[in-house]
Amino acid sequence: MARRDAIAERMAGAVVKRLVTRKVVEVKDEATARAAVRQVVLENLLAEERLDADARQLLTDHAKKIKESAADYRQVLTKVKEKLARERGFVL
Repeated sequence: MARRDAIAERMAGAVVKRLVTRKVVEVKDEATARAAVRQVVLENLLAEERLDADARQLLTDHAKKIKESAADYRQVLTKVKEKLARERGFVL
């Protein structure tokens, strides 16, 4: 949890700084802007974690079939995550 928060905080700071520096946006309160961006990043990270957990659960449910087919687990996991992401409108 703390790692995810730290990542979101760094990303939010970098995004706001870059947008302000390049004068893409005008920000009156950078702390509020960072907090808003941080929240969006956190939501995105949580959604990605849920997607990953769901993909792993699907593979666990079908572990026997995967083992019998001699498929590479990582490749199957990647494909399942991509499919779930498309279905949920999530960009990886």
